Amino acid sequence: MLFTKTIAALTLALTAVPAQAATAQPRWTGAWAAAVQQPSPGGLPWSSNWAEQGFERQSVRQMLRVTGSGAALRITISNRYGTAPLTVNGATIAKAAAGAAVRPGTLRAVTFSRRADAVVKAGQELVSDPIPLPVQALDRLAVTLYFRGKTGPATFHDVSSATSYRASGDYRFDPRGTAFTDTTQSWYYLSGVDVLGGPARGAVVTFGDSVTDGTGSTPDADNRYPDQLAERLVASGTRLTVLNSGISGNRVLYDHPLFGERALARFQRDVLDKPGVRTVIVMEGINDITYRDPDVTAEQLIAGHRELIRRAHARGIRVVGGTIMPFKGNPWLYPDGTAEPYGLEQIRDQVNTWIRTSGEYDAVADFERALVSPDDPDRLRPEFNVRDGQEGDWLHPNDAGLNAMAEAIDLSTL
Repeated sequence: MLFTKTIAALTLALTAVPAQAATAQPRWTGAWAAAVQQPSPGGLPWSSNWAEQGFERQSVRQMLRVTGSGAALRITISNRYGTAPLTVNGATIAKAAAGAAVRPGTLRAVTFSRRADAVVKAGQELVSDPIPLPVQALDRLAVTLYFRGKTGPATFHDVSSATSYRASGDYRFDPRGTAFTDTTQSWYYLSGVDVLGGPARGAVVTFGDSVTDGTGSTPDADNRYPDQLAERLVASGTRLTVLNSGISGNRVLYDHPLFGERALARFQRDVLDKPGVRTVIVMEGINDITYRDPDVTAEQLIAGHRELIRRAHARGIRVVGGTIMPFKGNPWLYPDGTAEPYGLEQIRDQVNTWIRTSGEYDAVADFERALVSPDDPDRLRPEFNVRDGQEGDWLHPNDAGLNAMAEAIDLSTL
């Protein structure tokens, strides 16, 4: 009864407020996040998603894993890139089972200002009421959104490395999942899940590009490096959650229609505004170096990193610098297989030397040294480049490489 009264009181206090205002409540801690992007066809050649077409009379069930425990949850719906108000005609959350199925006894209705439906203004986010579903760190959840009318193009996260499901009609409360016959590997409108009253002392945000995002990790296995870092924290009893704010293809200095706003533009919402953030791990710059539109110097990249450090420190947030990993052998950057014609590795080396030696970061996670080949300082270890017996792209580590990244982080620095 006391728990029910507490949830009711919190519902009255926290409903229908913008995400930034709601995060001022000290007992809420971010337990999962997705950095949202403008609608696009997707940035990977094999990708397909529903962002440009949006939804109508459809339910979308999305799978995720929380990194913290709590007595209750809340979700954040983002219409950041919408050009018109978004109407959500109902939502549920449950503990996930196999495929699109959920555990029936865990299904909970999600409300907004104690209403099943919600309208999210264009360019804004909306936080749900508290949801009385106790969770443990590393629980897998399913969030189902129903859209009766046309949404228009959808704010989304392109590379989720997790299967999302779609059904025609309202199947929010369907535990079996058999109606969800369409699949994709992107997330839609969902940008955060927070936990209430758990043991976590704060959140660690992993901020970066495709390697942080999890491109190349095994789908639906939660093997991105932030996932494996969360597992280390849970196993060690360290009371921190992990939020993944990576976007595949992202750059520090320049926006891209497929790969998100530049790190300098999105740092506020994807790091500083997250509830309970205590530390951020920054690993960005590889795409500024390799895109070459325009050419970027090491000095420009370092200046961008310094700005991120300054803004985090101004909020009392600790900043860990992640070194940029090698890419020798990547077929796009090494067209003849042996030589990289643009001098890009030298820029990477200069930025990494600054990250390691300048003392401007509070600590360093030396991802490059954790993954580099002992025989070639510009190439990944071969065992970190193989997927399903096939050679990878020499840029995105496999699950074992992503685990090596998580292991390279000194937990005491967080």
